[in-house]
Amino acid sequence: MNLLTLFEQGGLLMYPILLCSVIAGVVIIERALVLRKAKTDIGQFMMRLRSVMQRGGVLAGLNFCSKSNAPIAKILKRGLAKYQDGHERVREAIENAGKEEAFQLEHRLSILASVAGIAPLIGFLGTVTGMIAAFRSIEQLGGAVNPSLLAGGIWEALLTTAFGLFVGIPAFGFYNYFVTKVGRFIFEMESASEEFLDLVRSGKIEENVEAVGQGVGDPAGLEDEEFFTKKG
Repeated sequence: MNLLTLFEQGGLLMYPILLCSVIAGVVIIERALVLRKAKTDIGQFMMRLRSVMQRGGVLAGLNFCSKSNAPIAKILKRGLAKYQDGHERVREAIENAGKEEAFQLEHRLSILASVAGIAPLIGFLGTVTGMIAAFRSIEQLGGAVNPSLLAGGIWEALLTTAFGLFVGIPAFGFYNYFVTKVGRFIFEMESASEEFLDLVRSGKIEENVEAVGQGVGDPAGLEDEEFFTKKG
């Protein structure tokens, strides 16, 4: 007996479970790609950014961050863009950008959590309705039921629970995995942001703020390209 036959014998509630499995699969693949793209060695990134900014100032830092799509690069780029407005504006920009990046990392994880809870419940509902139908048949036959016939009705009713758990357990596992990974990303971004703010407050940045936004070339551009090529 193949999987398709078991699916057909499970009844109509197998289709919502199938839909849940498709949704979970799409979310898992999409989140995996997003988190893979967001992955970067933040320690190395901050060391390189500190070196670039101490040598080339704010413009060099902006150009360096612009060459990466990592969340930390986007956050610090927003902060550098507000450098001329003072430390408080830099902090506000970093906090707002951090919230946006955290939202992007956590996006759709609630869908995965919902699937992990809903799929087993749909399966349990299918089992309950199947058991009701089985015992109703017993009542209609006045109790004169072949045990093998009764057993067949019961195991068919249990199919939805099995399929629901088959979908729900991996969805729950991936949800916990992604939540842990996102939590680690957020912690690292917060630590890097604090390190960056300390650098700003220390006054060790060459303040070539007037060049920001004027398209002046980055003196460290070639080295930065090599850095991101190695990271890629």
